Order: sequence, then structure tokens, then C-alpha cells
Amino acid sequence: MPKIAEIEGTPNPNALKFILKEPLTWGVTKSYNNAEQAADDPLAAALFDIDHVINVFYVDRWITITQDGGADWQDLAREVADPIRAAPAATDQSATVVAAASEALANLSEEDQQRLERINILLEEEVRPYLQHDGGDLHVLALEGSLLRIHYQGACGTCPSSISGTLRGIEQLLRTIEPDIRVVSS
Repeated sequence: MPKIAEIEGTPNPNALKFILKEPLTWGVTKSYNNAEQAADDPLAAALFDIDHVINVFYVDRWITITQDGGADWQDLAREVADPIRAAPAATDQSATVVAAASEALANLSEEDQQRLERINILLEEEVRPYLQHDGGDLHVLALEGSLLRIHYQGACGTCPSSISGTLRGIEQLLRTIEPDIRVVSS
């Protein structure tokens, strides 16, 4: 049962980041935009049962909850704390992570796999730490020629700056290794 060590605000005023003492996962990202998507995840489902919760995103030792703007954070934070504290701590998920990563790369050519690896290394070093610090992340959906499709997760998913400024910053950074790349958020 993960205990909450700290609660942090994010650049998105409708999202709070809960730092935990025990991990919920070991490197496996869980991101849900609605109760239907979260149906098979007991923690996320319990959080979506709470009024005003519109997004649940968690990985390792933190979870970000996004609300619709209609609730007072002081009250809502107390309400979402109960399911977080009741959630079981992480179990070994390394096999799941390896299988998911292999499946995602299976359909790419060897050249595109190498390109995507370089892109992911740059994202991991230069972008994800900042997004994660702010309670979010990004997931690469596809690399199609010079088009990279990403999906923002957690607090970043509904943050106005991620849709414009951050997206353009990511594109400019990636152009240092892929001069013709275009980055779009889905």
C-alpha cells in the first residue's frame, strides 16, 4: 500500500502530482483519459469513480490526477488520497515491459528502428525528465517517414503549453538529429 510522501502542483492548474514512498509500477506507464479505459485497472477505476477526475497517469513512485476544473483541490486531494493509499505496491513487471517494447518496434524497418532509438534516447535525456517533474510524460505513437506522432500523458495532456510551446520545443530539439522531422500530438 503506497503511502503519499508529498503532493506537488504542476504547471497545469487542473493537475496534482502525488509522490509516493512505494512504487505503483516498475517502469510501466499507466495513462487513462476516462473510466472506460481504466476499467481493468482497480486504482484508476477507483479514482474515476470520484467526481471531477478526468485523467489518471502513473508510473513508478508518482501519480498525477487531472480534474475538470470544477472541484477545489484541497477537498479533491483528500478524496483521491484514499484509493492511492489502498493501491497495492508494484510487483515484477519487467517481462511486460520487454514484450510491449518489442511489439512496438516489430513493424518498423531496421533503419526506422535505429532512427526511433536515437529519437527515444534524446527524448529520455532532454525532454521526459522535465515533463515527469511536472507530473506528465509523452508516449511515442508512431514514426511515419518524417512525421513523429506523440501522445502527452498526465498533467501534460491538458496543459495549454504542451500543445504549442512544448511541442515546438520538442520538434526543434529532434531536428538536431532529424532535420526534416515534424512532431504532432494526438
